[in-house]
Amino acid sequence: MDEELRSLTERLRQESGATPAFEHLAASGEGELAQVLTAPGQPLWARELAAFRLGLAGDRRAFESLVLLLNHRDPQRCASAAHALARLGDPRTARAAAALATNELRVAYALHPVRLLVELRAPESAPALITTLERRLRPHDPYRRVALACVEGLGALGDPRARTVLNEALAHPVLAQAAVRALARIPRPR
Repeated sequence: MDEELRSLTERLRQESGATPAFEHLAASGEGELAQVLTAPGQPLWARELAAFRLGLAGDRRAFESLVLLLNHRDPQRCASAAHALARLGDPRTARAAAALATNELRVAYALHPVRLLVELRAPESAPALITTLERRLRPHDPYRRVALACVEGLGALGDPRARTVLNEALAHPVLAQAAVRALARIPRPR
């Protein structure tokens, strides 16, 4: 069993109170899981379990629910959604993650979209991380974890377009070491 699926299943079993409805859904097939995503009045734990399992199975009916969970206030839900979206294989995923990562109104929840963009290595990844990091370099910005994830992600992506913003990050003590490591991973122009 996928470790992330095992962890999610245990978390949602507790959240649901280990009801028979949970056990039934945990053993359900894709058709029944997809119905949970559209049925009215379903609890959040049921929608999350259905979307996650469908995402791991590559069933694109889970896409919208997973994107909503990627932008949830609960970091565990965001992490699980990012994991499932990375395995879903839906071509809309990178665009959605980029939109969430660069949305200043939801920047408090941008950490997992940023990490997902790095994992996807899509054409949208580096531009979205550059934009997000540029905004985080303002004085007294409270979202240092997002900024650090952008710096590390840009290093992992190795995109030369990130050189300017990473050089700017050197001036921020919290980001300086990570920026040095990230810049070392970007190929030098010839």
